[in-house]
Amino acid sequence: MAAQKVCLITAGTAGLGAQIARAFAPDYRVIVNYANNASRASSLIKELEAIPSTSSSAESPRFLSIQADVGDRAALQNLVAEAVNAMGRLDVVISNHGWTRITNFMNLDEGMVDEDWDKCFLYNVKSHVWLMHAVRSELEKTEGCFISTASLAGVKPSGSSLPYAVTKAAQIHLVKALANICSPKIRVNSVSPGLLLTDWGMQFPEGKREAARENSKLKRLATVEDVADQVRTLALSRSVTGQNLSIDGGASL
Repeated sequence: MAAQKVCLITAGTAGLGAQIARAFAPDYRVIVNYANNASRASSLIKELEAIPSTSSSAESPRFLSIQADVGDRAALQNLVAEAVNAMGRLDVVISNHGWTRITNFMNLDEGMVDEDWDKCFLYNVKSHVWLMHAVRSELEKTEGCFISTASLAGVKPSGSSLPYAVTKAAQIHLVKALANICSPKIRVNSVSPGLLLTDWGMQFPEGKREAARENSKLKRLATVEDVADQVRTLALSRSVTGQNLSIDGGASL
């Protein structure tokens, strides 16, 4: 009997990350990483355990949560080592984490905060390189895939802040570079959602949320379910690498 595949999701216990975990739960064993909210991680694991498995295999554990600050390279390496030790393999890695702070994108003075640039570059670019470096040998064994969550802000100058938009654009280019470097064994892709009405997205003023909806060709904002379904599709697509999928209702057209 073939071993059940394993999916690791960073920032996996809320919003999009949690929905990705739900999308993979029927067919994969899933590891969700979290930064500091252990109770939220525990609640999600209980929710996932209630989802029926399509596998006849009874490997244990089926779901696992691991705490780690993905902005710390050693912590990321430990996360991967702990995940592989517990599950025995990695087939899909969802590099879902990132950082921003809501500012006025059109106000250059607000885009001049060095700490914002440094933190955006750390969490939106460097940490994704570190994660790929840590998981590469495992994904080569399984001929797996690495999927990074970018943003419409990296495709079309927009979003919560100038540092965020620029580093998200860098993240998309990084994905293309890693697809070259890590071929032919590993597929590397990214998704770029528009504004998602998660707890975080709801921090934007109602006027901005409505403007984002009106800006889209489909007059709707993508949901976390929409994006999670596309992440799952990329994981199953054996002939797709180096691609960035905009999930934005056509807002970037």
